[in-house]
Parts: sequence; structure tokens; C-alpha cells
Amino acid sequence: MNIPEDLKYTKDHEWIKIENNIATVGVTDFAQSELGDIVYVDIDTVDENIDQNEIFGSVEAVKTVSDLIMPLSGEIIEFNEFLEEAPETVNSDPYGKGWMIKIQMTDNSQIEGLLDAAAYKEIIGA
Repeated sequence: MNIPEDLKYTKDHEWIKIENNIATVGVTDFAQSELGDIVYVDIDTVDENIDQNEIFGSVEAVKTVSDLIMPLSGEIIEFNEFLEEAPETVNSDPYGKGWMIKIQMTDNSQIEGLLDAAAYKEIIGA
């Protein structure tokens, strides 16, 4: 199970990479393996301000649809449009080309509530 040490995580199995005031978000290796083959990523909330823990989109796999939960409050400034053509990239490269959104954060204090790699490993039993 790949859990990069330099990222933050949520209990909802999302990873967050923070650079300046921009957070890049995707689903973890664990999440994509649990979901199975991803066939569609539905995110139509670009340019919207969304609060932490609200739904910002969904991921559709062969067997299920899962909501995507906003890890930090802010404005969604970008969607990885590559996923429209190749949603399976979330399975093959969840921490790279399979990223989902970029957020302009509005409350940096929320970063403290995110999990580090060790805490996330405990949640998934890795």
C-alpha cells in the first residue's frame, strides 16, 4: 500500500498536497483499491466555494458510486480534465496524474486537523 509521507490525509481516504495556499486533492491508493475499476469522475463544482466535509463530487466505479468529501474549505479552482478521458488513471496513478481538484484554501487552520501518513496507516490498518 503506497502512502507517501509528504502528504496529508483524511479519514475519508483523500490525500492533500499543500503548496502555498493551494491544496491538490485526490483519493488514496487504499481508496482506489477498495473502489475497484473507476469508470467516471463527476466533479461539477469548479469555481464554487465549498465548506470542509461537504460533498464536492463523486467517483463511479464498476460496482459502486462514492461521494468525494471536501478536505478543506475553499474555492475549487481546477478539475483534472484528463480524468474525463481517462478516469482509470485514478487507479493507476492516484498520487500523480490521477489527482482530482485544486482548492484555493480559505482557512489554513484546518490543515492541523488533517492526518499525517502514520495516522492514516493506523486508520486503514497498514
